[in-house]
Amino acid sequence: MTIPMPLHPNELEQQGFTRLESLNHQELIPFVRRYLGKHTLPTVFYFVFNVVAFTGLLWMLFDRNAGDAGLGTRILFICYGFCISFLVIPLHEGIHVLAYRMCGAKQTSLAANWSKFYFIALAHEFVADARAFRFIALAPFVVISTLLLVPVVFGGLLTGLMFTGALFAHGSMCAGDFGLLGYFATHKDQEILTYDDVENGISYFYGRKRVNKVA
Repeated sequence: MTIPMPLHPNELEQQGFTRLESLNHQELIPFVRRYLGKHTLPTVFYFVFNVVAFTGLLWMLFDRNAGDAGLGTRILFICYGFCISFLVIPLHEGIHVLAYRMCGAKQTSLAANWSKFYFIALAHEFVADARAFRFIALAPFVVISTLLLVPVVFGGLLTGLMFTGALFAHGSMCAGDFGLLGYFATHKDQEILTYDDVENGISYFYGRKRVNKVA
């Protein structure tokens, strides 16, 4: 999949775009919280998905007719699932990078904030529109959630508990992706573009009024 975006960051203002926001990568969490709190399609989906996953987890945990495993064993397998969610973090970020490459980005990298324990996939000066960014943001969630659902559907109780635990934990960890998608959804009245300045640790968001085409 290739989504060409020929604009260079220096050309955005010439094309009528205005800088709306700059996001310091060290301040990602407040930004994500702000837009996760907005009622948009991406954020509502994020919360519904995690509520459904958590409800399924509780149902399997306390279902007395689901098998002979005791409560302690069931909790242990849920903990195994949480461990799996941490193990797939490199895969998650790698899929982000691959998605950037598929969209045409040339200079990709990863950054981490170990004190706040979050990771960011970046593409230096690659200008992405809403369509490209949606693909980049959702690719890891879709791929990993699908892989985790397979053993939930076809496995037994303990396998289901383990991978539902991983599904819920990984889904919760996607808050940054859905928060950023929430930014685009909040400004859906504008054409939004974004790019990363990796050297300075900042992402920029630009917008311009959408032009209604006359039939």
